[in-house]
Amino acid sequence: MGRADEHSGQATVEAVAGIATLLLAALLCFQLLATGYTATIADGAAAAGAVALVRGEPVEPAVLEALPGWARDRVSVSRVGMMVKVRLRPPSPFSSLSDRLTVSAEAGGKPG
Repeated sequence: MGRADEHSGQATVEAVAGIATLLLAALLCFQLLATGYTATIADGAAAAGAVALVRGEPVEPAVLEALPGWARDRVSVSRVGMMVKVRLRPPSPFSSLSDRLTVSAEAGGKPG
């Protein structure tokens, strides 16, 4: 009787450890996908800001309009000459991780 109980307890411990490992892997995958998506939308927002700059329109409203709603309070926009730089924090369950994974994109050009 003691041997069956030992194996049952070991299987429970292994199942709990396996589930924890799967959850950690899923969280890591989510964070990588979220950061990649954030880089993509930051690039598009920087391009929208550069287009507005060339047209002589305000840059920041163009950048904000190009972003989805969740990203609008996570962005900083700067301009140097004819370059627009967008820095965007990706969504994350941990704010310190989001700060460390901030992505940036630049776009600009000269009017023709």
